Amino acid sequence: MESEGLLFSRGSKEEIEAGDRFMPKFDSDGLIPCVTCDHVSGEVLMVAYMNAESLAQTMQKGEAVYWSRSRQELWHKGATSGQIQHVVSMRVDCDQDCLVILVEQAGGGACHTGHRSCFYREVELGSGALHDVASTTVSRLD
Repeated sequence: MESEGLLFSRGSKEEIEAGDRFMPKFDSDGLIPCVTCDHVSGEVLMVAYMNAESLAQTMQKGEAVYWSRSRQELWHKGATSGQIQHVVSMRVDCDQDCLVILVEQAGGGACHTGHRSCFYREVELGSGALHDVASTTVSRLD
């Protein structure tokens, strides 16, 4: 798959897991999940998806560009909100089907709700082996 002059082709299992070439694996919808974390604290700010074009743009601009699954369009994070994510580092997992980007978050929080992180609630886990999932609640972390 080629995008913006960058070649994203897959190699052998050995090349993918032990080689030094970037060979991301996009799913059947042409997407790869991307976990976005604060580069200083490591806090998870959000999870989004990239397609080949948004990944190429992220690498070229040095700012996070995602694929909006709901709008079916490229989404340059912060272009309208000012919440730009300056990419400090990009990591890929062992089989190259998931990315982590470490960012410097500008303009306040990463979440469209105004929170610093999209993960501002915690799921309360039961203490026993049998937990009634239907009555599980969440609590705010802030």
